[in-house]
Amino acid sequence: MKRRLLINLTIIGFATLLLAQDSDRGGAGLSETNYKPTNFGIQDGDVPEDPRDFRGGNSYGFPTWKVNQEVPNDIFTFARLRYNSGNFMGRRSKWLTDYPDADLNFSYRLQQLTSLETNPNGAIVDIDSEQLRHYPFVYMIEPGDIWLTDEEAKVLRDYLLNGGFMMVDDFWGIGEWNGFNRALKQIFPEREPIDLELDHPIFHIVFDLPIKPQIPAVGMAQMGRERGITYEWNKPGSETPHYRAVYDDKGRMCMMICWNTDLGDGWEEEGTDPWFFREFSEKYAYPLGINIVFYALTH
Repeated sequence: MKRRLLINLTIIGFATLLLAQDSDRGGAGLSETNYKPTNFGIQDGDVPEDPRDFRGGNSYGFPTWKVNQEVPNDIFTFARLRYNSGNFMGRRSKWLTDYPDADLNFSYRLQQLTSLETNPNGAIVDIDSEQLRHYPFVYMIEPGDIWLTDEEAKVLRDYLLNGGFMMVDDFWGIGEWNGFNRALKQIFPEREPIDLELDHPIFHIVFDLPIKPQIPAVGMAQMGRERGITYEWNKPGSETPHYRAVYDDKGRMCMMICWNTDLGDGWEEEGTDPWFFREFSEKYAYPLGINIVFYALTH
């Protein structure tokens, strides 16, 4: 990464954190051997287990770090969900958007800025109950034309109602909302997403956000900079960012839907343009992403 995040904040461990951690250890107890967590994600070789090996090793420059040898599997792993959909610009499946840069950058910032011990590698997870059960938090990106089987919808419903949390990100306009909403209705036929107001704790639990931000892709931000446009003007209905939640029967948020905004590009492209970094990555994409993770793990 070309720039360092300027936010200086360390978060004291939460008593109700679902993943085991010991914030008093600091740097002590780290093994001289680079212990690695066990990954339980996809095993078909479609992507390498270490995201730094993706694209023939073009990501070797991303930071890595050792995990505590005592609890190598009791750390937070950023898990990306693999699903069926159309392709992005005819080249790759949409679930791969911003991969692996977004995952590696965000994992690094979690490790750097908080007391949450974080897996430097992350994981990719299928819609499979055996894989999902190892991850309390999963990330879904670009779901505007996702399609699910009935069995996959049931797997996701069971995962979410049994304590799992899904963050949905980076889809724009009415057309893509309708595509995602069809899948949402398969998962939860009788539940409606609820718009979150700015006073909701998820916007303030770690970083106190003054607005519900709209984070554009870096290219769209650069094109719209002079006019102050941060939405995707080629997709009707994308003007206003929405953050919506789905709740389980106990009132626990089990899904956070980030529509008409793109946190993942704020993570992926932090080193592309100093202006984009200052205005979107530093101010909003990292703070809100960290807020969402900590809210998910403490509620």
